[in-house]
Amino acid sequence: MRKLFLLFILGIWTTGSIEAQDFHYSQFYAAPLYLNPAMTGSTELSRVGINYRKQWPGLDQDFNAYSAYFDHYSYDLRSGIGISVNSFQETNMHLNTSDVSFYFSYNLQIADKWNFRMGTQASIVRRSAALDNLVFGDQVDLFNRTINPNTMDNVPDFDPYSYFDLSFGGLLTHENFWLGSSFHHVNEPHLSYYPDDESGYLPIKWSIHGGWNFPLGANQYFGSKFDNMASIMANYKKQGAFQQMDIGAQLLYSSVISGISYRGIPGLRDMPNQDSIIFMLGLKLESGMVIGYSYDFMVSNIGAQTKGAHELSIRYQFLIGEPRYRGQRSRILKCFDFMM
Repeated sequence: MRKLFLLFILGIWTTGSIEAQDFHYSQFYAAPLYLNPAMTGSTELSRVGINYRKQWPGLDQDFNAYSAYFDHYSYDLRSGIGISVNSFQETNMHLNTSDVSFYFSYNLQIADKWNFRMGTQASIVRRSAALDNLVFGDQVDLFNRTINPNTMDNVPDFDPYSYFDLSFGGLLTHENFWLGSSFHHVNEPHLSYYPDDESGYLPIKWSIHGGWNFPLGANQYFGSKFDNMASIMANYKKQGAFQQMDIGAQLLYSSVISGISYRGIPGLRDMPNQDSIIFMLGLKLESGMVIGYSYDFMVSNIGAQTKGAHELSIRYQFLIGEPRYRGQRSRILKCFDFMM
């Protein structure tokens, strides 16, 4: 019954006039193009990656996110180009939001080792849903703990539709420091399951993210040299009435990545805003591949019943070009070499 009631609340949230909010990744630096269009080409290499997130598997119905992306940096044009495909799904009402996004960024060198990147993202988004499983308030009998099959609410026929979405971002980088900001959905596309509802729209999401790397020296293992590094990072985002912050630390020792972070803004008077403690573990291989796994341990009022969230990321970065230019691989920005 508790699971059913929670899904009932989620149903109201997703179909009413409340403004929507974006899906998020705990490993936000492992989904760089989704975080900030200015991160396109930020490694100054070519990069391909995938992300998967399964949220609240403890419920009968859960949320799933899939992403795949590719970006490339051109030294001649001092620009990055990229493409990504994202899909976000809720299994109860089969809410599905999928997009194909195209990216472009330009790298402006403002001082020795200081660069400022400007990026833009243009997306074609398609939304679909099956509203037959919606549960409305007049169907819930709290005394008998049953669900009535009929409702007085009018459930409209819903056809899949598409819309255009536009986003921008900026990124200031140094060898071991970065600070960025992104603005998604600047055109505020219409977003409603009711065709006649003119109030439904996707509000602008803006975020500020940054961090600092601390080199810890190098070790020699099996004839290969590995750089050890510690990092602190944060990401604050706001969309409509929703706001949240991720803050954490990661350690790269040899080829092993470990990390812990916290999501939430405790102490708000109007609404408790505590979400998760996130544990991360990954591998950074000498070949250029990075594999990461994270688990969200819920500390919010939703509790352990949801069983948190699992997340997996895989990416591979390499240099496209003539072999004589492969020495430019040393130009890779260390702040995005292993981040999860």
